[in-house]
Amino acid sequence: MQGDENAGELAALRARVAALESEAARRTPPKHRMKSLLSALLIIIGCVLAPLGIVASWTSSIVGNTDRYVSTVAPLASDPDVQAAAANRVTAALMEHLDLATLLEDVAPDQRPLLQKALGKLGGSLEGAVSSFVKEKAQDVIASDQFETIWTNANRTIHTSLVKALTGSGDGAVEIKNDAVTIDLAPVIEQVKTRLVDAGMGVAAKIPEIHTDFTVVQSNDIGRVKTGFRLLQILGVWLPIIAVLLVAAGVLLSAHRRRILVTAALAVAFSVAVLGLGLTVFRTVYLNALPDTVSQAAAGSVYDAMIRLLRTTIRMVVVLGIVIALAAWLSGPGKYATAARQIWHSGIVATRATADRLGLRTGPVGPFIRRHRAWFTWGLVAIAVLVYVLWSYPTGWVVVGLALALLFALAVTDFLAEDTTAPVEGTTPSPHPS
Repeated sequence: MQGDENAGELAALRARVAALESEAARRTPPKHRMKSLLSALLIIIGCVLAPLGIVASWTSSIVGNTDRYVSTVAPLASDPDVQAAAANRVTAALMEHLDLATLLEDVAPDQRPLLQKALGKLGGSLEGAVSSFVKEKAQDVIASDQFETIWTNANRTIHTSLVKALTGSGDGAVEIKNDAVTIDLAPVIEQVKTRLVDAGMGVAAKIPEIHTDFTVVQSNDIGRVKTGFRLLQILGVWLPIIAVLLVAAGVLLSAHRRRILVTAALAVAFSVAVLGLGLTVFRTVYLNALPDTVSQAAAGSVYDAMIRLLRTTIRMVVVLGIVIALAAWLSGPGKYATAARQIWHSGIVATRATADRLGLRTGPVGPFIRRHRAWFTWGLVAIAVLVYVLWSYPTGWVVVGLALALLFALAVTDFLAEDTTAPVEGTTPSPHPS
C-alpha cells in the first residue's frame, strides 16, 4: 500500500517536472528567437556597411589628402598609355597651328637643309612627315623627367578641383569643364616647341601659346554623386568602425558565438569581395561611356591607379575575414579543429622533449609562463591587433604576416610553458630508484 502511494507521488512529481519544463520551453524560445533575429539583423547591416565603409575610407584618403592623391597618380607619368595619349594630344594641338603650305618658305636658308633632312627620314606626304616629326619631339618631352615634374605639379594643383568634382565643396583652382577634371598641357607644348626650333623648325617659334586639356577624370554623373561622395568623405573614419561594432554586437548577442563569428567573418569577406567585382564591372561601364576624344587605354590606366588603394583595402579585408573565421573555427570543439590542435600540441611536446634531451632548459622562465599562459596568449593577440590597427594602409600580405608572426609567438610560448616532467594522462609515474 505504501509502495503504491510512493509510486503515485513519484509519477505526480514527474508529471509536474514535465509540465514545468514544457512551460519553460514555451517561454524561452520567443526570447531566444528575438535575440537571434536581432543578432542576424545587426550582422547583415554590418555586412552591408562594410563595403560602404571601405569606399568611405578611400574617399577620405584620396579626396581629402593631397599628398596621398599625388602619390597615387604620380606613377601615371611613366605609364605608356598615358604618355601615348598625351603625345597625341600635344601633336594634334601643334598641328592645328602649323601652316604647312609656307613651312619651308618660312625656314631660314641655313636651317632648311637640316629640316629637309629630318623630314626626309620620315617619308610620306609633307603633312604626315611633319606630324610624325612633331609627335617624335612630343614623345621625347613626355618621356623625360620634365614631364614627370609637370604632371606631378599639375595634379597637385588640380587636387582641389577633384575635391570640388566629387564632393561639391571647395573652390577648385582649375575649372571643371563638361564634368571633367583636366590637366593643361601648355607647359609640355612649350617644351615641344623649343625642341622643334632646336631641330631646325624655326616656324614653330611663331606658334602662339596653346592651352589644351588632358582629361584625368570624366563622368556625366559627377553632378548626381556629389552628395553621396560628400557624405562618404564625412563618414570616412566612422563608417568602418560602425560596421565592425554592428557585426561584433551581432556576434555577442548570438547563442553560439564562435559559430556565428565564423559565419559573420566570412559574410563580411564575401560582401567586400562583391565590391571588388563591382569595381571591375564599373571599369568597363565607365570606359565605354567616355567620349571618342578620350583615350580609353589612358583612361583605364588612370582608373586603375585611382582605385589601387581601394583594391588593396578590399583584398586586405577579405584576407582578414578569412583569417578571423579560420582562427575562430580552429579554437572550436569540432572534430577536425580538435585534431588540428592535437597535432599542434604534439609537435610542441616533441620539440620540447628534444630540447630537454639536448640540455636546453628554460629555468624559472618556463614555470612562470606556464602559470600565466592565458595572460601571455591574450597579450600576444592584443599586440597583433594593435600593430594591425596602427599600420598605415595594411595590405593582405600584412594580415598574413601578422597572423604567421602571432602563430610563431604562440608556438614559442607553448614551447616554454610545456612541462615535459609531468606524467602523460593515462600513465603512472615511474617510481624513483631507492
